[in-house]
Amino acid sequence: MPEPSPGQPVPVLDEVDRRIVAELSRDGRLSVRALAERLHISRANAYSRLERLQRDQVVRGFAARLDPVRLGLGTSAYVTLTIEQNSWRGVRDRLLRIPAIRHFSLTGGDFDVIALVRVADQAALREVVFADLHTIPGVRSTRTMIIFEESADDMILRDRP
Repeated sequence: MPEPSPGQPVPVLDEVDRRIVAELSRDGRLSVRALAERLHISRANAYSRLERLQRDQVVRGFAARLDPVRLGLGTSAYVTLTIEQNSWRGVRDRLLRIPAIRHFSLTGGDFDVIALVRVADQAALREVVFADLHTIPGVRSTRTMIIFEESADDMILRDRP
């Protein structure tokens, strides 16, 4: 799905929309019928709201939540990159081609990019950092932070006390 343009208005969500998103965050395979029953709304209402949330790109897709360790990706790290000014587009294009990078963001502050890397072991992590990241034109330096434990691999909206 295409990225929303910067000038595009942000959709206004009411309480029912937020409850739909929360339910789908917990179970993306939930049927419209089950969703309607859980929220005590009609199926037609649930269906039309879900269609609107998808059209407005609030809901951008449905995916399985995976356990990286059970997938053989037992080593995870955040790698920060400092890049040369005006090299973002080229760096982004190269980062998109590295399968071990699961997510990355352009940031402000002490570094320019932070990337989540998932690999089998430390030898594979070393390969990603030195053979992949350090060879990208525009990358000036990296810092690697090993992840010892994680609370979640995805965004789940929870009810707050």
